[in-house]
Amino acid sequence: MLDLAIVIVSWKVKDKLAANLRELLASQGDFAFEVWVVDNNSGDGTVEMLKNDFPQVHLIANLDNRGFARANNQAIREIRARYVLLLNPDMMVQPTTLANMLAWCDANPQATVTGCHLVTEDGKTLLHVRRFPTVWDQLAIVLKLPHLFPHILDHYLRTDFDYTQAAPVDSVRGGFFWIRADREGRVPLLDERYFLWFEEVDYCRQVKLSGGQVWYTPAATCLDYVGQSFKQVGRGQAQTYFRESMIKYFTKWEPRWQSWLLKLAWPIGILLAICGEKLNWHRPAKT
Repeated sequence: MLDLAIVIVSWKVKDKLAANLRELLASQGDFAFEVWVVDNNSGDGTVEMLKNDFPQVHLIANLDNRGFARANNQAIREIRARYVLLLNPDMMVQPTTLANMLAWCDANPQATVTGCHLVTEDGKTLLHVRRFPTVWDQLAIVLKLPHLFPHILDHYLRTDFDYTQAAPVDSVRGGFFWIRADREGRVPLLDERYFLWFEEVDYCRQVKLSGGQVWYTPAATCLDYVGQSFKQVGRGQAQTYFRESMIKYFTKWEPRWQSWLLKLAWPIGILLAICGEKLNWHRPAKT
């Protein structure tokens, strides 16, 4: 059985994907791995580039954009490996990233899902560990309250988390999402109700419900260019994806009144966003 299978869902980031793949395929270490790319109808030459320059990569070329969860599941169904890594296309591993993660996870069998140390282009730690969302912190996001109260999301965002130490956590960023497989080399599928956003949070919650653990480790580092595909989505569409996924998450996991409260708050949030534009509020990053 393979040690590792890497799944990359790509959309309109051909150059970043090519750089990602070059670094992946040059990874150091004595282990066996394969790479799968699921292209969501990029239409930018990605499929042709993969066929010509990376014939060793398993390619699934979709004729439409199937979102994050559904596209990942297409590859996951075909994979048999000890570990599966869901990796965003706009990432860049270091030569020893995969080997270090493999060694750490082999030494820590309690970890079902693991995230590593992510850094931005300027070398800063990307603060990606989160607590599970509550209706109150998501309501604060919908109503744009962080613009007025900058620390209102500190608890949810775990701003006091120590990224130099390994620790069990609620959830980690889906851009580098390392999953331990069962004895047959299979991992559970992502919930395809989510098109974009909340799918990794949902997965981590399901892991914990099933008795597993989610961990962060600084044993490996990966560069994250942060949302290159996402930046190409129009603001209105992005907000629609976020709203739909948030409502689906709370409908699935929480009492019904919470999803209804968030639904009612959205029109108010839109009005506040319009006011924020006039006041030159900055657009918040994807969280």
